[in-house]
Amino acid sequence: MSRILVVEDDEPTALEISTELAAHGHKVTRVGNGTEALDRAIREPFDAITLDRMLPGIDGLTLVSRLRERRVMVPVLMISALSDVDERIAGLRAGGDDYLVKPFAASEMAMRVEVLLRRRTDPAESAILQAGAVEIDLIRRKVYVDQEPVRLLHLEFRLLEFLARHQGSVVSRRIIFEQVWGYYFDPGANLINVHIARLRKKLDRPGRPSIITTVKGEGYRLNAV
Repeated sequence: MSRILVVEDDEPTALEISTELAAHGHKVTRVGNGTEALDRAIREPFDAITLDRMLPGIDGLTLVSRLRERRVMVPVLMISALSDVDERIAGLRAGGDDYLVKPFAASEMAMRVEVLLRRRTDPAESAILQAGAVEIDLIRRKVYVDQEPVRLLHLEFRLLEFLARHQGSVVSRRIIFEQVWGYYFDPGANLINVHIARLRKKLDRPGRPSIITTVKGEGYRLNAV
């Protein structure tokens, strides 16, 4: 069970975030102002923080900057109604690890928190990812299907690793684009479609269902087949 600090002064939003994270098995602590959040984040061992950009007391940018100055490196998901690119960049430069714009889907918020939590995992604890007949060696950066090596390009490997870490769950095109490619979602981009097609061609085997399912209107799901 991970401990998540939810920093949000809007009660309905705080409740939505807390309820979703609790449903994913996390222990949630809620605070409504930046001053209390800074104090608790320094004193208590949280695994991740969801942080509103605009807060009473200390604002979100100042809060995350002060945490980093004190070498508190807990992952921070910044959440804000400010959607300009400059605002997103400011949040990341201040020390935030990810940036989510309001309004947002609670499921996407929870997925982003899961991604931040996985980044903290000791690589020795998860050197191999298994999805049915597909084995991903994270140390050697190699992939096998039925124990036979499969050659993947760099981005293909990153995409497969990301899907494998969330196997069984539907992952939106938006979060794939931002987490694998590393920049903000372009609805007109065809990159994901192209790479998914390449992965299927390399990983799928005759007589078996495709390892990657397209869920219309939602995203993609990697199956343990």
